[in-house]
Amino acid sequence: MSSITPADIEVGAKGGGGAPGRPGRVSLGGLSLNLRSSGIYIAFALIIALFSVLTDGALLQPQNISNIIVQNSYILILAIGMILIIIAGHIDLSVGSVVAVTGALAAVLMVNMGVPWPLALLITLVAGALIGAWQGYWIAYFGIPAFIVTLAGMLLFRALTLTVLGNQGIGPFPDQVRTLANGFTDGWLGNIGLGPLGGADLFSLLIGIVAIAGMVLAQWRSRSARKGYGQTVDSLALFVLKMAAGAALILFLVVQLARFKNLPWVLVLLAVLVLAYSLMANRTVFGRQIYAIGGNLQAAVMSGVKVKSVVFWIFVNMGVLSAIAGVIFAGRLNQAGPTAGNSFELDAIAAAFIGGAAVQGGVGKVVGAITGGLIMAVINNGMSLIGSPSERVMLVKGAVLLAAVAFDVWTKRRAGTAR
Repeated sequence: MSSITPADIEVGAKGGGGAPGRPGRVSLGGLSLNLRSSGIYIAFALIIALFSVLTDGALLQPQNISNIIVQNSYILILAIGMILIIIAGHIDLSVGSVVAVTGALAAVLMVNMGVPWPLALLITLVAGALIGAWQGYWIAYFGIPAFIVTLAGMLLFRALTLTVLGNQGIGPFPDQVRTLANGFTDGWLGNIGLGPLGGADLFSLLIGIVAIAGMVLAQWRSRSARKGYGQTVDSLALFVLKMAAGAALILFLVVQLARFKNLPWVLVLLAVLVLAYSLMANRTVFGRQIYAIGGNLQAAVMSGVKVKSVVFWIFVNMGVLSAIAGVIFAGRLNQAGPTAGNSFELDAIAAAFIGGAAVQGGVGKVVGAITGGLIMAVINNGMSLIGSPSERVMLVKGAVLLAAVAFDVWTKRRAGTAR
């Protein structure tokens, strides 16, 4: 299995684009672009541009960007775990209820019992892992479909939350937990003048520059490795264009945040999670096995992949991430409530599919899921800024989700027809 890469599986099992002229690719001014892998980022840019115009620039104001990140951080955390489960060909409908019950547990430990917050946080994460292990056992080793197990989990853990909390919330949380959910990094190196943009935190700007350098280096090494194995890679011009666009986006984001209150701590946490899970999915044997299971289960079994073990552990991982999201959400509200986590599972699933996950599994990226979550967040925020009613927001989000899945099905059909 060590010779299999996620890219191999995506192309081989799902018929993704390859060289110019194959299905799923378009040529623009001599640049060959894979719509299936890059279309989500183009759509994200267009959505941002649209709402920037509709809101007269309010969407991209420093405070509003900070609000978008903080208010949607828990959905993005859930989307990281959800994309791995969907890649493996499963689904998890219980994450919203797990968010609620782990948030309730954290509140009972920290507020009612006075347990020090680091120990309470550790206990909460272990509880999330045990919940994931409970569900993972029934799915992986007992053979019950994930849809049924997690649907039962959604009801069970919601009932447990109501049993613990009743109709009341528990709070307030310790300052450290509230800071993680709502706080910002300190300005350790002071401010620097940016001309008409005013002052910005120097430390935050340096973090942004380091992030850009790391992104370019990692992508260049990945491109060189794929080229060395004889795989199709983007042209140098397209690669440079993508890196320039990514660098501009990161720099703009960091500058705007540095002009407001510096980097949100939850953004730092998200960055660490995205980096760690991207490396795991793309560079480790375990990550390749997840893709292999979703891409072709029978081939994965014949290749020696321990399917049951892999499926078990991705659900344990989902439980841990749900616990993290539960603490973040409760800390942001400064209390654990019985209705916490309602519909979070739908938002996390939508983020994964909008971000490029395939319905049958085997395809998807952690960064894509984050992008899908941000698309939903921008739609929510942008339509709120222009005063759209909630039913219209749901209408647009549903249409975007349907369009994303329809595009996935359409590209696979084109690939199959062209063979």
